[in-house]
Amino acid sequence: MMNKKIDLNPSNMKYKVTKKDLRRACWRWNWFCVNMFNYETQEGPGVAISLAPLLRKIYPNDDEYEKALTNHFRYFNTTPIMGNLLLGAVVAMEEKDGLKAAETIQSFKTSMMGPLAGIGDTIFWVLWPTIMGSLSGYMALQGNPLGAIVWLIVNILLYILKYWFYDVGYTSGTKLIDNLGTKLNIFTEAASIMGLTVIGSLVATVVKVSTSLTFQMGKVNLALQTGVLDKIMPALLPALLTFIVYKLLENKKWTATRVIFLVILLALIGTYFGVFKA
Repeated sequence: MMNKKIDLNPSNMKYKVTKKDLRRACWRWNWFCVNMFNYETQEGPGVAISLAPLLRKIYPNDDEYEKALTNHFRYFNTTPIMGNLLLGAVVAMEEKDGLKAAETIQSFKTSMMGPLAGIGDTIFWVLWPTIMGSLSGYMALQGNPLGAIVWLIVNILLYILKYWFYDVGYTSGTKLIDNLGTKLNIFTEAASIMGLTVIGSLVATVVKVSTSLTFQMGKVNLALQTGVLDKIMPALLPALLTFIVYKLLENKKWTATRVIFLVILLALIGTYFGVFKA
């Protein structure tokens, strides 16, 4: 009887990624993606530290593990939540092709981090907090405690979404992102239009600015707010104030804190001299 030679070299045995591995990698990415940020590789160290335990299992050989880990220390920067989708696909590529896919993985990350950041910044850094934060803040202004509860629930759902993105990226691999590639610009533009519409409506309903000035000639009294400004455009003063604030924020010399203090100062002075209604 011939004895079969069994190769027990672990490097020839492919490791199968588990749900627990994905959860751990996702958790580490969500905590370290920005905390490890630097001006040379930006989120690169966050990618490496998030994938390190998983790569150790895929590459039990020290030399292979070092090469794989070093490959992820390169420059990387995208919206953190969209990074979950991209890194999930990267894990699938590492598991399937190993070090042979090192350059492909890096090219994939480099080519997709920009388009995904365009969507992520628009939706999750502008629309999501602006819309939900404004709704929650508006309920709080009305004395409704649901405002704080809604904001808390929304953030919990957002955290769950991060884990779901990681799973989708892993199970769909590069196919999902490749299919989205031609639609990213359209989706981003549509989201931007929706965001401008929502912000415009919030300016008219939430920002409260009105003047008590009146124009008087003889026996004629004309209220500047109701008789002139409202007839030109309702909520004209809130729109002008919002426009001025945005313009100031574009100037590097004006921080958000300075703008807030300026608005408070104008409100106090204007109300004291009767320019604005109290």
